[in-house]
Amino acid sequence: MATMMPASLLAQEMPTWSGFGVETNLITGKVIKHEHKFTLPIPALTTGFEMNFVLKTNGEKAWQQRRNYPTIGIGAAYINYGIDSVYGRCLGLYPNITLPLISGKKLQWTIRLGDGIGYVTKHYQRTNYVDTINVAIGSHINDFAFFVTDLRYHFNNHWDLQAGANITHISDASYHKPNLGINMTGIHLGLRYFPVTSRPAQIERQLTPLRNRWLIQVRASMAYISSYTPGGPLYPVYIASGYASRRWWSKNKVFAGLDYAYYQSIYSWLRNNEKYPGQEKQHSYKSAVIAGNEFLIGRVGVVFQLGYYLQQSAIPVSPVYEKIGGHYYVVQKEHGPIKELFLSAFLKSHETVAELGEVGVGFGF
Repeated sequence: MATMMPASLLAQEMPTWSGFGVETNLITGKVIKHEHKFTLPIPALTTGFEMNFVLKTNGEKAWQQRRNYPTIGIGAAYINYGIDSVYGRCLGLYPNITLPLISGKKLQWTIRLGDGIGYVTKHYQRTNYVDTINVAIGSHINDFAFFVTDLRYHFNNHWDLQAGANITHISDASYHKPNLGINMTGIHLGLRYFPVTSRPAQIERQLTPLRNRWLIQVRASMAYISSYTPGGPLYPVYIASGYASRRWWSKNKVFAGLDYAYYQSIYSWLRNNEKYPGQEKQHSYKSAVIAGNEFLIGRVGVVFQLGYYLQQSAIPVSPVYEKIGGHYYVVQKEHGPIKELFLSAFLKSHETVAELGEVGVGFGF
């Protein structure tokens, strides 16, 4: 039950570790063959274990109340894909956020989003120890994404029982080839334990809605991808984005605009193969129209973007692509010539195959 009292007073009276808990999940699942190039043998069964240190927010920050008091956490996962000599095993570490979808007195349905770093023990390698079957993973260090939905039963303020479904994805975003990535779907069963309470008193304020303002935004990013030959050199990719955004419900931004990307790897391939002589550069870029939504969580924005190519390079791919990533806002202001300054990181993929991972900086005017 929510408690109506000043935020500063409630913060002083809250017991230490109120809302802090530890979550464990046993995972079982199956590796998915997500495209025809995925020639690895499919393991009969994949198993894993997750431990997640969670904190139930109480509304001390305005965004927590606007997001219906989500749970934030730092998770660690261990995954045994099932054929150790080919896939190896994965250790993942990832920040995450759990958002309530439907909440009752005893039952709750939630969705959890997590993304971080994963270490894989086996990858494609031509030298000792040789593993040329693993065309999915090109390096030890990978992006690790974890998407979870749970149906949770509250026994009391200390113990929860949960069961649900999950999807994991690992890839190194073409930093080293081959890089098809590994996707796994699974189910899990777990417990949550809160030493003090899982239901800290909630702060409720009369929040003034933020103006549904329009912004003109620009973003400059850079990525590195390897050549098409395993173990080949790295090439830069330069990306520029311009778009208009509009805030809505005080906690989201919808946007639309244009993406432009120049690929040094394609330029080098065209030069080496004497394709389009004298016109290599103009056949080495891609432009696209983009649209998406950004979910604002304090100084963090979680971004889902779709793109449709207006111009493809000399090496065509699927006409539609996706970007999933986020912004960290160094500057967030309601007034002034520069209203936003942010750092960005995105994973770009075509359907289920990752193309690159980009980092950059952006502004909002």
